Amino acid sequence: MNPSLKLLLVILLSLELTFVTKLWINLIVIMACLLILIHQRLHWQQFCWLTFVPLFPALAIFITIVFFSPSHSLFDGAVLFSRLYVYVCLGTVFTFTTDTLTLARSLEQNCHLPSKYAYGVLAALNLIPKMKQAVTTIYTAGQMRGVNLHWWSPTLYFKAILVAIQWSDQLAQAMESHGFVEGQARTATVDIPITSRDWLYFLSIICLVQIIVIALP
Repeated sequence: MNPSLKLLLVILLSLELTFVTKLWINLIVIMACLLILIHQRLHWQQFCWLTFVPLFPALAIFITIVFFSPSHSLFDGAVLFSRLYVYVCLGTVFTFTTDTLTLARSLEQNCHLPSKYAYGVLAALNLIPKMKQAVTTIYTAGQMRGVNLHWWSPTLYFKAILVAIQWSDQLAQAMESHGFVEGQARTATVDIPITSRDWLYFLSIICLVQIIVIALP
């Protein structure tokens, strides 16, 4: 399924199940997600993380509802307990898919230029206008002090180099904050069309969930 429709489906299902107080629909969604993850060959360590990490907040919600709420409802506690696992399972199914892994592999194969070369050229080209402005600023500041900096003046180039060194540190921090990792393969944007098959899957799952919600007590 198209990733955009898949994300929309996860959001709609999560939003609907938030307002539905039916335990069976939560259990069915959890089992369906687990079957999908097993089919996608989810590793047993990832399954352990999926099981035990949400366990503590889910137990906290269950204990709060059953022992400290005015209703002391065991059913409401079980619904909220399972609902948390519904959110986790839906999010895991969205992220852990073969389509995403295949897309990542195709992006790595389609990008041939090294990342160092590509980003270095882009940084140099984007810094040319700023460097011209910096040289003009240095020249103007020198004139305000009564110093004429000509194009052959070493002082002009020394000050420009100091500015460039400062920019290089800022550029490195900006690239790291945006997820750049040295030595990793480059990625590129790829258009993923939404086909009629994607819409068929999307609408079929929505209708199936509505039927289950209405049919189950």
